[in-house]
Amino acid sequence: MADTKREIERKFEFTRAGKKGAGPARGEVPDLTGTAGITAVTDQGTVELDAVYYDTPDRRLAADGLTLRRRTGGADAGWHLKLPVSPGVRDEIGAPLGDALPDSLAALVRSRVRGTGLAPQVRLVSSRRISHLLGADGALLAELATDAVRAERGGARAAWTEVEVELADGVDPGLLDAVEKTFRKAGLKVSDAPSKLARALAETGAETPARPGDAGPDATAGAQVLAYLRAQRDTLVAQDPAVRRNLPDSVHQMRVATRRLRSAFKTYRKVLDRDVTDPVGEELRWLAAELGVDRDQEVLLERIQTHLGEVPRTLVTGPVRSRLRVWNTTRRAGSRRRALAVLDGKRYVALLDSLDALLDDPPLRDAAAGPAREVLPAAVLRDFERLAGRVEGALAMDAGADRDRALHDARKAAKRARYAAEAAVPALGKPAKRLAEAVKSVQSLLGDHQDGVVAREALRGLAVQAHGAGEPGFTWGVLYGREEALAERRERELPDVWAAAADPALRAALG
Repeated sequence: MADTKREIERKFEFTRAGKKGAGPARGEVPDLTGTAGITAVTDQGTVELDAVYYDTPDRRLAADGLTLRRRTGGADAGWHLKLPVSPGVRDEIGAPLGDALPDSLAALVRSRVRGTGLAPQVRLVSSRRISHLLGADGALLAELATDAVRAERGGARAAWTEVEVELADGVDPGLLDAVEKTFRKAGLKVSDAPSKLARALAETGAETPARPGDAGPDATAGAQVLAYLRAQRDTLVAQDPAVRRNLPDSVHQMRVATRRLRSAFKTYRKVLDRDVTDPVGEELRWLAAELGVDRDQEVLLERIQTHLGEVPRTLVTGPVRSRLRVWNTTRRAGSRRRALAVLDGKRYVALLDSLDALLDDPPLRDAAAGPAREVLPAAVLRDFERLAGRVEGALAMDAGADRDRALHDARKAAKRARYAAEAAVPALGKPAKRLAEAVKSVQSLLGDHQDGVVAREALRGLAVQAHGAGEPGFTWGVLYGREEALAERRERELPDVWAAAADPALRAALG
């Protein structure tokens, strides 16, 4: 079984010299007693570590800041996968030592590795001297490790000394800033390399592969659209291990990336040939639908629970919460299994490969060579006009199921118009950002309305179940009535929200 630990640390390396007279000689770590809340530094001895780092031949894991190693020595010998969270923060997922990569870790790198094999890339042998930094009550604040590292990659060799300070659980990260200030005076600086692996690759002549950067405001339409698509592809791939770990909002973020990709293919059809993008878009639609089974249930439960919490106790009759809990557990168990089965399937991997192939050899049309500032506005405005037609058509309808469906169609059009404007922000700047924000307001209102439609159907089903079990159905009726009232309120608000988004000045500013 894999174990997860949030790792908050800062790495340091020795400079040529510290400030004159300010600290110990080069190669020595200054005494941190008295720094911030550190009252004692205790020596924990030295351990010998031997780690082999694995990656694909083109180092896909390293390109995304991941490290996968098999390490012997020390208290945590085993397989370790480190996933970046933010600068200086990583999640370390460990599994027992064995000859083969554990399945639990293999699944977490599948979206990047796919059918390509993993092989040893670098061996790092470290002599680690460990000290504990203690607070006034003797509690552990951080671990200080001084590593004498030897790196081996093929026939290349490198050696260096680095210092790591890793916070104990719950310690204020401000401690790292105080340590850095003390270290800087003694001739240590924050390491330029984000990890030992990155430094080992660099110092043995194998730089970490670089990711393409932003296209920039003066880019061509093709370059701008491709930069946006790559960012969404990267989000899709990066969210895969988060979904497998069942992290909050991960399914939603992964699903949004698939929708953004598919929307961009349609919006920017003057830039990319739809004969090529449409088949990929259909596979993205399939993936979004599969992920939606789990995400929709998550949203639905949260909505019903929130509204139930607002109902006065005197109106809650029967085992409402227990029935809701059983209903959700049953539905979520099946939906999560389904989502994981999709991520483990061949069709999903084929989709990721097709996205890579499309981005590596994009089917650009003639308009792709034009300046983004001239080409993109027309695409954004086209999607806005599509939204306008749907909203105005829905507003002209009488209340009822047909209008609910029309408003749902308008919601989908609002998403596409919003994504189109957001994709154009690097080229069009604030005008595109303001339009995106205005359309987002429409999308949010319509989204809340549609969530209410779905919730009413679920509440009707829960009421039927309760009745069949001989339980009171009163509270389910109360919740249903609240949803009806909220839907009516949203429909009354829509004309004003839409009028603000449809202000001609917002579109005129696009140029």
